[in-house]
Amino acid sequence: MYIIIIGLGGIGRALAAMSVANGNSVAVIDQDEERCNEIIDHYDVLAIAGNATDKSILLDAGIDRAQALIATTSDDAVNLMACWLAKKFNVPNVVSIVNQNEHSEMFKEVGVHISENPDELVAERLYFWSENTELHQLASIPGGSIFEIDVDNNAPMIDHEIKELDVTDFVFIAIKRQKGDIIIPSGKVRIRKGDKIIVFTKKDAEKECLNILNRQLKNSV
Repeated sequence: MYIIIIGLGGIGRALAAMSVANGNSVAVIDQDEERCNEIIDHYDVLAIAGNATDKSILLDAGIDRAQALIATTSDDAVNLMACWLAKKFNVPNVVSIVNQNEHSEMFKEVGVHISENPDELVAERLYFWSENTELHQLASIPGGSIFEIDVDNNAPMIDHEIKELDVTDFVFIAIKRQKGDIIIPSGKVRIRKGDKIIVFTKKDAEKECLNILNRQLKNSV
């Protein structure tokens, strides 16, 4: 896949590294020439110093053959304009960071897949992990996340069937048993101590779902 990444801050640089590692062809655009020179010393990418809202710069980056464009700058106006131009060139996948939530609707109107303010997301995630140290996020996918949660030895729901759980906006995907067995659970499967429960939760109900799971699968107070 040919990917254009706008902005070489921390997120843009990490995306470039990830994209190259996964075998993609990558072009990066940043107004800072030093950043562009630095990244080509480390990764096999096309780096262009310039303004991503300039049509000629996007053409130099190969916008007419790109399969994806990802805008990561801290300026929503730059991100939105670059995404709008990408849509004009019929780039199939256009994704952007939205730094200020009140701008989200404008991106959606253009047809851009958006990510919330990255600083808020990181802060929220760090705070959440501080309260749930044994919870592991396996993947973040459109609409939600996949988590693994350990069942404590004295959890209230040990020896109860899955169908007895209080379930709200989450779906059990699998259970990993202590001996390494993987179970695709039905409602009659009983929860055992030491189980690792893998669940999918809706993004907008993530906190509530995990609080419910914690009450049922962690040690009772």
